Amino acid sequence: MTVLPYLIAGWIFLIGVYGLVTSRNLIHAVGCLAVAQSSTYVLLLAVGYRRGGTAPVFSDAPTDSRVVDPVVQALALTDIVVGATVTALLLALVVQLRKRHGTVDPDALSELKG
Repeated sequence: MTVLPYLIAGWIFLIGVYGLVTSRNLIHAVGCLAVAQSSTYVLLLAVGYRRGGTAPVFSDAPTDSRVVDPVVQALALTDIVVGATVTALLLALVVQLRKRHGTVDPDALSELKG
């Protein structure tokens, strides 16, 4: 088992978090959050990968053959759907914030400070 996919997932996560921390625009922050969240796809697929594994269709595979984990694949698909939904919701909130306050700069939103 190689460590390369885990390093790539960590690198993608760090790039997204760095962009999120240094962002001066809420739309850019939502995009960076989506990038950081996409590192979980790589991580989940790395966890479920088996060298020499076949598709998890058991009707045509011999009983002693190695197959990849179908649960991890289902979790990755669920993660994609949840990530797209969260990104759409956050972008809709940013659009409404722009309509009400006229800016997407987090520092200029002084009315929201508690």
